[in-house]
Amino acid sequence: MRYALKFTYYGKGFHGFARQPNVLTVEGEIIRVLKENNIISSAKESVFRSASRTDKGVSAFGNVVAFNTMKRMEVDDLKDLNSDLNDIYFYGLKHVSEGFYPRYARMRWYRYYMRVDDLDTNRFLRAAVLFTGTHDFSNFARVEKHRSPVRRIENIVVEETENDVVTVDFFAQSFLWQQVRRMVAAMEKVGMNALDEKRIEYALTHGEERVDFGIANAESLVLVDVLYDIDFEVNEEVSGCLKEIEKRIVRSLFG
Repeated sequence: MRYALKFTYYGKGFHGFARQPNVLTVEGEIIRVLKENNIISSAKESVFRSASRTDKGVSAFGNVVAFNTMKRMEVDDLKDLNSDLNDIYFYGLKHVSEGFYPRYARMRWYRYYMRVDDLDTNRFLRAAVLFTGTHDFSNFARVEKHRSPVRRIENIVVEETENDVVTVDFFAQSFLWQQVRRMVAAMEKVGMNALDEKRIEYALTHGEERVDFGIANAESLVLVDVLYDIDFEVNEEVSGCLKEIEKRIVRSLFG
């Protein structure tokens, strides 16, 4: 049997998502607890896979892992797994097909939290529009050699919430390493009148001419959800912790 689990985590205390030797990571802790509860024997034998590998300091409301197991699982079992974890909470479960690979998602949704302060919101919004659509993001990501720098941003939604906090939501099937944080850094510079938006246009159409507009901090970024054409069975009692994770993020950023 193959299962997909949906979970939230507060990323501040982890050394990133991807497992690494001798440091605390989200993926490492998930594999540990699955092994200790006799759900999997090893990541390799269970064909353990993750949907998104977030950087150090980045949190998530809806990341996904999948694995094979001989043990039948129910959504109520998630509470037992959570009791052995800190700052990671499973809340959704789905029995999936044998070939389910969580990286092949229909859509990914990231959110960035920031202050309004002296931001010119009209300029900021115009900069956001420049990133929507299909572009070469060589100047707005750390591009690994084997990956194409071309990505399609379906939408960017900017909203002002309580206490002058702005949320910037990014929607795309896939993102490059550090892409959201580098787009935010450029957008913020435009909004602060420190960068002409025409320079963003040029950087998007001339990926061969390397430009660095900086990178926004990791702690303000959250992976909100990874979407598939499946519906997870949700433990409503556990899912309430998503709001608490969001409160912790906002409180740590803005007091």
